[in-house]
Amino acid sequence: MLPASGLAVATAHASTLPTGACDAGFQTVLAADPGAPAEARALWLDRRTLRWPGAEATARYRLYHTARGGIHAVAGERVRGADGVVALHPAAAPLPESVLQRFHHVGDGATLVLDLADDRLRDLLTQSLVLVREDASGRVREATALQHPGALDDLYAAATDAPGLGVLPSPAGTAFSVWAPTALAVSVCVYADDRASATRREPLRLDPATGLWSATLPGDLRGRYYDYLVDVHARGTGLVRNRVTDPYSVSLGADSRRSWIADLDDPALKPAGWDAAPRPAPLRAQTDMSIYELHVRDFSIGDPTVEAAHRGKYLAFTESGSAGMAHLRALAQAGLTDLHLLPVYDFASVPESGCVTPQVPDAPPDSPLQQAAVMAVAERDCFNWGYDPFHFNAPEGSYATDTADGAARVREFRAMVMALHGLGLRVGMDVVYNHTYAAGQDERSVLDRIVPGYYHRLDAAGNVERSTCCENTATEHRMMARLMVDSAELWVRHYRIDSFRFDLMGHQPRAAMEALQRRVDAAAGRRVQLIGEGWNFGEVADGARFVQASQLSLAGSGIGSFSDRARDALRGGGPGDGGADKVARQGWLNGLVFAPNALADPALGRDDLLHAADLVRVGLAGTLRDYLLTTADGSPTPLHAIDYNGQPAGYASAPGEVVNYVENHDNETLFDLNAFRLPSGTSAHDRARVQVLGMATTAFSQGVAYYHAGIDTLRSKSMDRNSYDSGDWFNRLDWSYHDNFFGTGLPPASGNEGAWPWIAPRLADASIKPASGDIAFARDALRDLLRIRASSTLFRLDDAGEVAARLRFPNTGPAQNPLVVAGHLDGRGHPGAGFREVLYLLNTSPQAQALDLPSERGKRYALHPVHLAAGAADPRPREQARFDPARGHFTVPPRTALVYVLE
Repeated sequence: MLPASGLAVATAHASTLPTGACDAGFQTVLAADPGAPAEARALWLDRRTLRWPGAEATARYRLYHTARGGIHAVAGERVRGADGVVALHPAAAPLPESVLQRFHHVGDGATLVLDLADDRLRDLLTQSLVLVREDASGRVREATALQHPGALDDLYAAATDAPGLGVLPSPAGTAFSVWAPTALAVSVCVYADDRASATRREPLRLDPATGLWSATLPGDLRGRYYDYLVDVHARGTGLVRNRVTDPYSVSLGADSRRSWIADLDDPALKPAGWDAAPRPAPLRAQTDMSIYELHVRDFSIGDPTVEAAHRGKYLAFTESGSAGMAHLRALAQAGLTDLHLLPVYDFASVPESGCVTPQVPDAPPDSPLQQAAVMAVAERDCFNWGYDPFHFNAPEGSYATDTADGAARVREFRAMVMALHGLGLRVGMDVVYNHTYAAGQDERSVLDRIVPGYYHRLDAAGNVERSTCCENTATEHRMMARLMVDSAELWVRHYRIDSFRFDLMGHQPRAAMEALQRRVDAAAGRRVQLIGEGWNFGEVADGARFVQASQLSLAGSGIGSFSDRARDALRGGGPGDGGADKVARQGWLNGLVFAPNALADPALGRDDLLHAADLVRVGLAGTLRDYLLTTADGSPTPLHAIDYNGQPAGYASAPGEVVNYVENHDNETLFDLNAFRLPSGTSAHDRARVQVLGMATTAFSQGVAYYHAGIDTLRSKSMDRNSYDSGDWFNRLDWSYHDNFFGTGLPPASGNEGAWPWIAPRLADASIKPASGDIAFARDALRDLLRIRASSTLFRLDDAGEVAARLRFPNTGPAQNPLVVAGHLDGRGHPGAGFREVLYLLNTSPQAQALDLPSERGKRYALHPVHLAAGAADPRPREQARFDPARGHFTVPPRTALVYVLE
């Protein structure tokens, strides 16, 4: 028999508890557990089955437990400090297929069964547990703690669909509910504001079927603050009482110290006109998306046309007369459909109250003084990208005008969305469900201090995996997947979010992403577009734990993943290049073979340029796995058979499953990469032209078009390769178009210092820095490209068969001119085509190029109307481009993208 753990007593309380614990520190250790094993090498596979990988199958095993901790399991001695023990026996029956699939990454070893009723199992899982391999006399040979997600998911499967997580206030009472199946006791503390002492503390009751602890307090408590006290065993610490915020918080006080009680349907949380505000019409297809990726603070912090109190805040987007809003309005009018915001959920890396602004000295363009000043206060300044999730369901407080007011961040976030919708722009969120800012018993750990060891993915020793950079979450576990899906649904339902970009989406199961898709679509009453980073790496790589939401595993899902195929061919190399490779590895855009820089490999030749040109075409064809391309060797080849660093170049089954880009917030901007890679002496205007060519490949590619904010203003971060914590100084945007901020000091030493010898002379080279006219050229060129893309559905085909039937590349094979990529689109009979035929030409050479295309002889092509319009950004197409229809002969101006059409 198992002794009572005290759970029955804890759930029997009906009266208010003393509030002193509410005002104590974030954690109180009720009983330390110094003798417990530090590692958890055994796993629960389901509610009654354990496996200890590598352990002898026929040895004697015992599971020791205690309600208060203090088990000592020392090799060669008998176990001390346990309240009881459960005998285990080897599993006789085969494991269910579902268990085998979930734990196929777990090595062979002792597979053990315990025969207990469910109610005793529930009690057991609230205790401190040690699995011991004993000798015949009962002495310890080896001991380990256990990983319990398999048991919790099996035993509490009903929690997946249980209603009511979080807080729901009403005149009849305020209901609280939190999932904590391993807790011994849970109570809620209520506060008048985000700093005052608690006014009350109430116990919650456990539902044994779901593991949810709930209580309804009398009265409507909206506007108050709260947190939970959770008594639970934490491996490595002992029995603790954690004071912790709610994982389902919809808002918080300053610095996220306390959760805030709210009903998001409350009229007081809606900006004026919210209920009746129009939304942009649903898209015809995912391929209609043209996205601009923007950081909330970057948008306005340096914009003097924004009210000072609103700079860097949500409300900056409500100032319709500002320079920044004029920029977004012009993009929307040109054809931009979506504004994607870098993280705007509550993140932990910026002090919401009391953040500081560095005093940056006036120093030479290649000086280290600027970065030293910025980085001296980086942990306390007001800037971070925000890839540090704290509370997934609450808006970030540092972007609100009053960080201590739980209502302000909700209302002002909605005002931002409403203002952007008013421009005709759909609003997307960059979401990071693959990791949290902290785990374990850290003060800013939320999930792991409520259900220790459950929400994060663990390695074989029970340590949290960190392949994403931080504490990896385990969205393969039921309640972590539920939190992700519930969170996305909340943003769609209550904030009218139109689309999502998933950070490191490949660390999440495809099944969880498809479940999320169904939920958000139902909540919105329309399709909510999902895109994300489908990179394949870490402990989940190649399907090690589940079928991933990664590039090679998403075909047929309709979910888009970023494609690195054309990106790397265009830019040269990958984002991980460093040192001399960062300079030398040119791409199709910036001089590979045809305009080598001083460090270029002389062994590179025409074959390398031909392969790069083929990969550019792979991107233009939507990275579709079965699209047939005549490659440089002259053979028709499906894109999946073309090599990209040992992987198939083509992987998508539909164009909407690919996101095309040449620059985003990660790594250097395209302008800064080209400062490395373009040959010395390349003029500032030609640098702008290379930038426009990069934007043109995105505009003309089948799939989703994705642009980083400022790519159209030649944005520079002074060659910083990772500006996530580099402050406003290295992340600025100038909507007056006078400066792109190249040469504003050496970038931060962390991550860049090794490249300073290459960076410094470039920052000091005044010929690289663009004039305002160059910035204006690139700005207007993107708008023209958006107009061209919007003018015809041929650039936005949504079916792989249509791409195969309508897109061909006439300048291919061994005799091609690899400096010019030509694409032909057949518009006959296609809805929205606008033209009978479209021919686009991209010349990357610094010289004009002649191209003979026999297939185009006799056609009466005209330049696209955008090229001919008054005020067209680039005069070269109409002034220098030539077409002789008798010969099918084209002359394409230097570093120019142009489009011909046949009415």
